[in-house]
Amino acid sequence: QEQLVESGGGLVQAGGSLTLSCAVSGLTFSSYAMGWFRQGLGKEREFVAGISFSGGSTKYADSVKGRLTISRDNAKNTVYLQVNDLKPEDTAVYYCAARTWYSGSTNWNGADFWGKGTLVTVSS
Repeated sequence: QEQLVESGGGLVQAGGSLTLSCAVSGLTFSSYAMGWFRQGLGKEREFVAGISFSGGSTKYADSVKGRLTISRDNAKNTVYLQVNDLKPEDTAVYYCAARTWYSGSTNWNGADFWGKGTLVTVSS
């Protein structure tokens, strides 16, 4: 069975940095584009970042450009999200996602497989 497990969330002070990880099993990792989404309290889930099959291309939501970096290590079946200069509005549950197609021109609105999420809380 396909499984995506996020880790690295927690309580972080505003202005700090944090790196999330997503370990993937049960599928051919290199055959999937990977992405990160987040959902704040009382808000709908939104796209954050996506990365192509071998990591050569990336897509970021306009709202977070310049503060985060998505990367992947296909040898470790792991995708990462680094967030710098954390702000209170970054507080959310962050979800890892896998999909069989990559888009670099539009925000991603769906995926084939999802993780259960990891909570990031940014204090002011």
